Amino acid sequence: MQRRRFLSQATTAAGASLATLAAPAIAQGTPTVRWRMSTSWPKSLDTIYGSAEELCKRVSAMTDGKFEIRAFPAGELVPPPQNMDAVSNGTVECNHVLSSAFIGKNTAVAFDTGLAFGLNSRQHNAWIHYGGGMALLRKMYKQYGIVNHVSGNVGVQMGGWYRKEIKSVADLNGLKMRIGGIGGMVLAKFGAVSQQIPAGDIYSALEKGTIDAAEWIGPHDDEKLGLNRVAPFYYSPGWFEGSASITSMVNEKAWEALPASYKAAFECACAEQTMKMLANYDAQNPLALRKLVGGGAKLGYFPKDVMDATYKASQELWTELSEKNADFKAIYPSWKKFQQDEVSWFRVAENALDNYTFAAVARSS
Repeated sequence: MQRRRFLSQATTAAGASLATLAAPAIAQGTPTVRWRMSTSWPKSLDTIYGSAEELCKRVSAMTDGKFEIRAFPAGELVPPPQNMDAVSNGTVECNHVLSSAFIGKNTAVAFDTGLAFGLNSRQHNAWIHYGGGMALLRKMYKQYGIVNHVSGNVGVQMGGWYRKEIKSVADLNGLKMRIGGIGGMVLAKFGAVSQQIPAGDIYSALEKGTIDAAEWIGPHDDEKLGLNRVAPFYYSPGWFEGSASITSMVNEKAWEALPASYKAAFECACAEQTMKMLANYDAQNPLALRKLVGGGAKLGYFPKDVMDATYKASQELWTELSEKNADFKAIYPSWKKFQQDEVSWFRVAENALDNYTFAAVARSS
């Protein structure tokens, strides 16, 4: 009896000693890290801002609360147009943005988001992760001291809200439109005037007539912003962003200072949100679209001459940008070849099945 009690006490003591020895070693290997994440989104957008918050929560959960990131709505830390500079100069450790908002700094960042008439969401992720896209983008971002991570995707966007009908290419001339990224450069070829207005300011700009049209993302977010109340004509498709990929830019020095396990946690959380954000939009948009149309939104498609003209103009723009920007020129051949290969595959399988199924479901509804 005494022998069993002695062995039990000895085992307990040994375990306590091991725990005492192990605890400092574990603590030393898992430092407490606190980051701030600036975003380009108002807090009211549960899909996209909510995804940024969820990303931060997942990083904390995977590191037992040791690596904490706090997301801030647009403008609380820095104005949205300064989100890239804020990460580059270390004002914040990371952000959550649409990279094409910063084409004024380098037009090649558009490849990180998606080009007009470009890759869809699946194709974009395939190019990034298995088509050499990530290596090319990392090289481009390195000159700004930034490490980029894909952290979401909103899928194909709508073509925006217009105060007047778009009946032909001629209606683009003089059009003042809130449109981000590369799409504005394409429209400029037709005499349109593009403006990059933060999400929270789009409604007032449309209401006051400062702009004639605006695009944001799609039905779910557009309804939350109230765009249908000030511009009745809703067009499809969003040819300027067939895949709007979301990026978390991370300050390179802050990234390199992280333990390997924290880097892995951040990468896993970004990958998870890339899948979940797209799934969330796909689930929410059909419901919101029905509500918008039921409320009087005039849904339509861009005329074929508009689609043909903007496609042609976009292809001409890629050549022009390649001639002006070495970074754009370095990335474009890889991207274009990948798109050609993807189109050849999707036409054989995906497109054929989708077209039949969509028509069959519509007939039976």
